[in-house]
Amino acid sequence: MQTPEQNFESLGLTLPPAPKPLGVYKPCLVDGKYLYLSGHGTVQEDGSLIIGRIGEDMDMEEGKLAARQVGLAMLATIKANIGSLDKVKRVIKVLGMVNCVSTFERHPYVINGCSELFAAVWGEENGIGVRSAVGMGTLPDNIPVEIEALFELH
Repeated sequence: MQTPEQNFESLGLTLPPAPKPLGVYKPCLVDGKYLYLSGHGTVQEDGSLIIGRIGEDMDMEEGKLAARQVGLAMLATIKANIGSLDKVKRVIKVLGMVNCVSTFERHPYVINGCSELFAAVWGEENGIGVRSAVGMGTLPDNIPVEIEALFELH
């Protein structure tokens, strides 16, 4: 059985730089055996953000890829702050927020971009937790997706 680090490596994806807080908050906080991640955005490898509103500037598939990019930013924060994805036992909760037009109804599909990444890294048993996926009228800097999460540590 492969470790989460090995699982990630086998995906052939690259982590962006771990995002720096743009306000008065911590990107992550360890409390006992729990790791809380603040809302993360669509940070790309070059540090820029994916920008746009689903249903207006981008379609559902582009939104799903943006959600995967948010998941990659979250993995970068985990590695930068606790050293290894192997220290995470499981995903407990994911809250996905989708910047979309009012008629858009496929929020869960978009957030699957992040959830599928986590399932690939930690396996279906430990990589899939409880989740909410909701639509928002706007998100900071007009990013299409913001996600926060809670993990259990070994």
